[in-house]
This record gives sequence, structure tokens and C-alpha cells, in this order.
Amino acid sequence: MTVATTLVVLIGAFLTASLGSALGMAGGIFLVPFLTVVTHLSFESAAGVSLVSVVACSCAGSPATIVARLTNIRLAIVLGIASSSGALVGLLAVGMIPERVLYGLFAAVLAVSAVQMVSPRRARPVPPGRTDRAAALRLHSSFPGPDGTAIPYRVASPGTGSVAIFGAGVLSTLLGIGSGVLKIPAMDTVLRLPLKVSSATANLMIGITAAGAAAAVVIGGTVDLDFAAPAVVGSVAGSILGARVLVWAKPVHLRIVFTGALALLTIPMALTAAGTIGSGAQ
Repeated sequence: MTVATTLVVLIGAFLTASLGSALGMAGGIFLVPFLTVVTHLSFESAAGVSLVSVVACSCAGSPATIVARLTNIRLAIVLGIASSSGALVGLLAVGMIPERVLYGLFAAVLAVSAVQMVSPRRARPVPPGRTDRAAALRLHSSFPGPDGTAIPYRVASPGTGSVAIFGAGVLSTLLGIGSGVLKIPAMDTVLRLPLKVSSATANLMIGITAAGAAAAVVIGGTVDLDFAAPAVVGSVAGSILGARVLVWAKPVHLRIVFTGALALLTIPMALTAAGTIGSGAQ
């Protein structure tokens, strides 16, 4: 790989990780299209590089949000079990699905996630006589508001949320994107979490989910280390910056950027799935 290509990957990883970490998605969802379109890597190779960089993003970005008390660690542990189980299922299915189908699935996931993020939210109180499982697991918590005052929130439907997160783990491993793009809409619409809490908690969970899959693809030799090395370096630097942005940004601005990014990324992935543009080197 040339020096110019190395710099392109490094800068691209920095930018995608900055944006991804600020939104709680790591940078995989942006890095995969970047590598396939700009550097012409195959989807499988780009997904492998992305999985490795996603772990780096999570490790580098999570400390800032934990210190800021935005991350719900107990919830991350509960959902992390479901997510890791899904990642294992996805890992077993890698290579079994045609590349263009994966691009189409990627585009569909992006579109659905964008719609979910702008859909009105309705409160879902616990019906009388039904056990509040989230309270039993001590998942309800609070996060600091702009003036430092604790803002309490309640976690809704942890069972349904775990099923959704399991599916996110499956798809994220197949797509190599880091499951934040799937987890955040699920946590926002099913668990009814504040967006900052969803983003921070998802960022912690992403590393747990992706670690096993990343190790497997590295051991299996499907990761191009020439691309992975600059991608990891750029991702670490970018995720540190992005995590700081997440702590200080306004939720409404995060939601707008999140939804816009998903909508824009849907277009090239859908075109690739349709065969209108190339899917990269094979």
C-alpha cells in the first residue's frame, strides 16, 4: 500500500471515528462505505478492518462518557449478553450471504433506523400488576443535565430490548459496522432512553460485541493489516475527540446529525446493492 493510500485511510478513519463516536456508533458504519468507495476494498475486507477499528473506537471513547455519568453500565452488561450472543450467530453466518445482499441489508437497516429516530415517542408505563423488570434489575438511573442537576430516566421493556439488541449483534457482525447504528434506535424507541444515554451506553457495548468477532477475523487472516493499522490509529484519535463532543453536545443536535447521516449513507449502499456502482475489489 502506498504512503498516499495510508494517509487517506488514516484521515478517513479519524473523521469517521470522530463522527461515529460523537453519535455513539463508533466509526464502522461510516468506515465501511469509505473503504469500499474510496479505496475500493471488497465489502468483506472493509468489514474486517472496520471490526478491528470499532474495538479501538469503543476502548478509546468510553472512558470519557463513563466519567461524565452518561453510560448506564448495568444496562450495558445486561444488553451486552444479548448482543454478544447475536454477534456469535452473525460470525457463524459470515461468508454465507452474497455481498450484494449484504449491501442491500445495510441500506435497509440504515433507512429503518433513520425513520425510527424521527418517529414520535410515546410513553409506555408499566401496566398494573405487571412486574417492572427494569426496576428489579436496577436499570433505572439518571444523567447530569446542562446545569449538573441529575435527570432521572426509566428503562422500558428490557426483554423486548434484549431481543432487538440480539438482532443488532447478528447484523453488525455480518456488516462489520459496529452495532451502535442498530442499538441506538432500539434503545431510543424500545427502551425509551435519552439519546445521550443511548449513545454512551451503546459505545461501551460496541467494543464488547465486536471484540470476539474482530479476534476471529484477524486469526482467520481475512483482515488486511496494511489497511487495519492506519485505520486503528485514526480511529483511536477520532473517537477520543468524538466522545468529548458527545458529552457537551445538545441532544436535539445529535438526533438531527444522526438521522441525516443514516439517510445519506443509505443512498450509496442501496446503489451498490442494485449494481449501479461497483462494490469494490474482490
